[in-house]
Amino acid sequence: MSLMTSSPEPSARNKPSAIRGVTIVTISVVIGTAGGFLASRTLEHIEQLNKQIATLEEERQQITGQAETASQRAVTAERSAGDALAAQQDAEDNAETARQQAASADQRATVAIERAATAQATSIKAQEEAVQARQQAEEARRVAETEMNRLTEALGKIADTRRTALGLVMSLDEGSLKFDTAQADLRPESREVLSRIAGILFTAEGFAITISGHTDSRGSETYNQRLSERRAQAVADYMIGAGVSSDLFTVEGLGEAHPLDLGDDDEAHAKNRRVELGIVNARIVDQAELTRDNRR
Repeated sequence: MSLMTSSPEPSARNKPSAIRGVTIVTISVVIGTAGGFLASRTLEHIEQLNKQIATLEEERQQITGQAETASQRAVTAERSAGDALAAQQDAEDNAETARQQAASADQRATVAIERAATAQATSIKAQEEAVQARQQAEEARRVAETEMNRLTEALGKIADTRRTALGLVMSLDEGSLKFDTAQADLRPESREVLSRIAGILFTAEGFAITISGHTDSRGSETYNQRLSERRAQAVADYMIGAGVSSDLFTVEGLGEAHPLDLGDDDEAHAKNRRVELGIVNARIVDQAELTRDNRR
């Protein structure tokens, strides 16, 4: 008798369980196989997805970098635009300033031109007036010279008359003008001489006449001064009475201060006792007075 016993064959009752077990094993194998396949495929898919994700991440990084670059460029462009706008504003401000300066320069130039034109017109007018004044002065000088020549000739027929740098001097000594001794009264023959002189001077225009009285050296200086003044005034009064304008005359007494003859005899004394008529162009007198006034 063998110690080993064979397993009892399954009973018919246990066959379905065996079948189910085989089936489950089979299904498990199939499922395991399928699961391995699916797992393999899933891993591949995941790997592909990871690659895609990596690729997308690279693209994202590139896009992000490009975006940052674009943003920086935009900022730079904005700054450049701001700088350009500021530069444009500065340029416009500078242009406006330049326009204002140009307008001001034009205005100053216009004023300068107007002033220059006015100055030129004034200069031209002054030159014309100067020419006219010179012509008038030359004409006046010519007329005065003609009249002075006439007076020199006419008065020279009456008494000693000589030309000077300023005009002429007519000397009336005792040969033509007589006074009583120590007196200032005119003798009749002296009045006749003065009447002739007055007739000549009556028509004279533009002249000034100085009547100067002189005495000899006999007598006191004070007495001679007063006597010379009285005799000069007597001559002026007579000619004014004869119709000569008093505006022409200046009267002075010089006493014994200006003798013609330094001798001490009767002839020398007679020469020194005289009345002189100094006749000059009135314009010369006016200019001399103006010069004196300017010096004061």
